[in-house]
Amino acid sequence: MSRSPSFSVKPEPNLKLDPEALQQWVVAFCIIRFDLEQGQLIEECYPPGLLTNEEELDVAFSSFPDSISQNQNRSSIHDCIFFFRIRRRKASEQSNVSNSEIIEIEDKEASLKSTEEKLTQRTKIRKNDERLNYLYGYVFNRQRHDERLKRGGEQKSVVILSHNPFSGVFRPLLQIMGPLYFDIGKKALDHIAAYVSTWPAPVPGKLMELPIGNAMLKVNLPPAHSLPLENGTIEESASSIAPFPPTNQSVPQGLFHDSDIFGTFRGILMQLWVLWELLLIGEPILIIGPTPPQCSEAVASLVSLVAPLLFSVDFRPYFTIHDPEFAYLNSLQEGDTFPPIVLGVTNLFFLKSLRNIPHIVSVGSPAPNSNRLPTKRFSSGRIPGRPEGLGLQQLSLKKFSPSGLLNAVKLKRDGPLCLMTEHKEAIWSTYAATTKPDTSILNRLIDAGMSPRVEESMSVVNNEILRRHFLELTTNFLAPFGPYFRATTPSEGSSPFADPPPLPSFSTDEFLASLSARGVGKFLSKRMRSNWLDLYRRFLKGPNFMPWFQRKRAVAEQQQHRLWRQARMKTNIQLFLSNMSELEVVDSFNAIERHLNGEIEVNDFSFFLFTTTFLFQIIPS
Repeated sequence: MSRSPSFSVKPEPNLKLDPEALQQWVVAFCIIRFDLEQGQLIEECYPPGLLTNEEELDVAFSSFPDSISQNQNRSSIHDCIFFFRIRRRKASEQSNVSNSEIIEIEDKEASLKSTEEKLTQRTKIRKNDERLNYLYGYVFNRQRHDERLKRGGEQKSVVILSHNPFSGVFRPLLQIMGPLYFDIGKKALDHIAAYVSTWPAPVPGKLMELPIGNAMLKVNLPPAHSLPLENGTIEESASSIAPFPPTNQSVPQGLFHDSDIFGTFRGILMQLWVLWELLLIGEPILIIGPTPPQCSEAVASLVSLVAPLLFSVDFRPYFTIHDPEFAYLNSLQEGDTFPPIVLGVTNLFFLKSLRNIPHIVSVGSPAPNSNRLPTKRFSSGRIPGRPEGLGLQQLSLKKFSPSGLLNAVKLKRDGPLCLMTEHKEAIWSTYAATTKPDTSILNRLIDAGMSPRVEESMSVVNNEILRRHFLELTTNFLAPFGPYFRATTPSEGSSPFADPPPLPSFSTDEFLASLSARGVGKFLSKRMRSNWLDLYRRFLKGPNFMPWFQRKRAVAEQQQHRLWRQARMKTNIQLFLSNMSELEVVDSFNAIERHLNGEIEVNDFSFFLFTTTFLFQIIPS
């Protein structure tokens, strides 16, 4: 991995750092060195003073591969890029609420009479809960072999810290910034920070062109409706509640839309539908990968599977035993409820310390010279460079054989602890999925044979096929909730100055009864077993439903407000007045006065002028 030869830092004397503008994208840049005697040390944190000492330690421990996952190749330089997500420590210290207490709060909510009441209550909890404040760290790690150094080498990491999960921005930025730092040192931080501070403010869901030196990053930011709640309130457009996904695949519909689903889960593609359901209902999942890049990519790919649903489960692309929350997770005993979380790890110690987590997935391939034994990945055995559909046999859907059955039984019997001796791509879970794997989708996937260049391009095609399928699957699953987000306009003959009717109230029991009566729809009925209603029950009880429903309702209410406001602006005043009785004129005067005060509060003077004219026409009458 190297910096683009065309990139150069142009000396621009007028280019100065704008700290406030920089914070819109980046919290800080860090340079971290692994010292053999003192451990991880932060050499630079730019701009300084933005992290507490505890946060600096959290960042430092998360910025290096575990020793078991480090590359054992004796080549001079090995670079890798991965990312992590940690809770802001200063926010944690202000809250004494434990994870178990959060669960108790949510259990008490079950006594509320309706889901509307639950929505209001849980929204208040989230707004007051400052623990939901995370940092994303994007890491460029370099391991350099040098026999002159103690232990024969050194490790350093260049880290970009941000409150935003903009992988499409920070990964390519790291590919420039990482090698540049190792070329020119600390000056790289100054140059990159100055350029980033010239960028316009991020606009979720938009294609942005971001200059960096003589290069230009063209990136699609994830849409507002997919950004985690702790990022603050971002106004969403009405298009975010559209019933069907757009046909343009370049438009992102959720987080990490550029992640490599196919490459990451290539050995267990048949299990993607099980994983989709587990994510949908918010089950805890442990992802084990040989290296930080592989496990972080796996977590990102899983999160992207449930787009356009707002994913409200805590996820950690690269989690280590040094994370402050490890102690709590490690203390859970058999029978305790594991909190909803998706953990990406490389350290096999987690197999024992988190043995009570109900779902474990192993992905990726270890390096040939690592301490783990690789297993063969499927291969078509065809002539390289001839794209064809991946047959079911090529996707490890092997025909029945006694040896295959014995291997499957042995894998289940041995459990995930078998990874301690040999790496396997597999999933261990007792969950019985409702959704059936779509073999027609799998048959459309293309195998690139043995050519790495062709394989990379074919992987892009395969990812589009998979992402499009799961986007349709999730959208159709959420479609029955559409009537609860349907904005209305004033009916013919009614006054647009009256308060709009409230959106339909939601009741879990009524929704399930109605859905059971009318059915799940043609798209899902083909792909789900007869117990599909149970999946909806689990979804309604899970951690993803309430935040998603609340945000959708807010968007629908904003849309309804705009529609009624537009109707008021288009009203023919003279005609409107001529059909009113004197009492109705008085009522309209009071209503318009209330709307006028509301517009003044939001500083919208276009409607202020309109209402002023309206009042002058009413007063003489």
